[in-house]
Amino acid sequence: MSLTDLQIKRLKAPERGQKTYYDPGLPGFGVRVSQGGAKTFVVVYGKGRRRQSLGRYPDVSLSEARILAKRAQADIALDDLTPSQDLPEVSFETARDKFLADTEARTKTRTIDEYRRLLHRHFHFSGSLQELTRDQIARPIETLRATPSEQQHAFVAIRTMMNWCVRRGYLHVSPAPALTFKSKPRERVLNDIELAAVWHRAEGYGWPYGPIVQLLILTGQRRGEIVGLRSSWIEDQMIRYPSEFVKNQRPHSIPLGDWAMSIIEDLPEGIDLLFPSRLDDEKPFIGFSKAKVAFDRELAIAPYTLHDLRRTFSSTMAKLGTPIHVTEKMLNHVSGTISGVAAVYNRHAYIEEMKEAYASHEAHIRSLIEMHRPES
Repeated sequence: MSLTDLQIKRLKAPERGQKTYYDPGLPGFGVRVSQGGAKTFVVVYGKGRRRQSLGRYPDVSLSEARILAKRAQADIALDDLTPSQDLPEVSFETARDKFLADTEARTKTRTIDEYRRLLHRHFHFSGSLQELTRDQIARPIETLRATPSEQQHAFVAIRTMMNWCVRRGYLHVSPAPALTFKSKPRERVLNDIELAAVWHRAEGYGWPYGPIVQLLILTGQRRGEIVGLRSSWIEDQMIRYPSEFVKNQRPHSIPLGDWAMSIIEDLPEGIDLLFPSRLDDEKPFIGFSKAKVAFDRELAIAPYTLHDLRRTFSSTMAKLGTPIHVTEKMLNHVSGTISGVAAVYNRHAYIEEMKEAYASHEAHIRSLIEMHRPES
């Protein structure tokens, strides 16, 4: 009969040393109980009967541990076809740098920059990579509960790196815990007074963050689509995003309103990337955290995110009577009213409809910022 949670809870600590209780239902898998009472899942595998720790109970559940044990035994079954090799001694920092370098050639610049930021900011481990435990990875992730989006992105980054380490041969089994996140869908839409306040703040804030915010308000595009914008993608007052840049991997073209075009024409000239990093003209601006804190310091409105500006744009389009399929074309949504079979047969670009919608939107923005101009 297989081990159960109740049995594991009742296992007593030995008077000295450690004792392993194996699971009859999964040969090689068991729980090692230390003299101090700690209970650790282990798996024995391979011709050399190697033993791997899978994490402590109850941080790792019994069902999770069984999955990890089966995965380890399946991986080693393949390794047994070749001469056995010990894992190389690699530090976390070395593995991280090699992961980023290897992934950079196959991943979008925005994604690898985000991986780099998250891994350097949240995960600091000394010692060998092979000594890294699930608890050590889980702890920094748990400290990010107040920022659910950052928490989930950090988890994805470390899980992706650990999976790469397994494929690279640095680890037999990924120590990344099997975490799940429940996030409430955001519903924040800025009202006219709030949107006008953000605009007026952006007007006097300066390049690059001020114009970025203005273009987010006027175009409704994603943050990455504005900050990664290149002058070579703009022609005849149209932005033509290449498919490899856009989130959904589909070419995306939108017309620019006169106001948005004038903001772009006033940006510093000389390089293709409109909003480059302070240190590298070939990499987009990444200093959003510090810039937004400074930007919001003088705004007397409720907390908001830059993505809320995109949601506000969509809501404003509805208020102005823009057909939903035109709005979705502007936002480059592929799962909306024109999707599936309809998307295959409907190749109409809706350029004229989008031009009309953007003109209407810019007129609306002009009226509300005049109506809610701050007192000097």
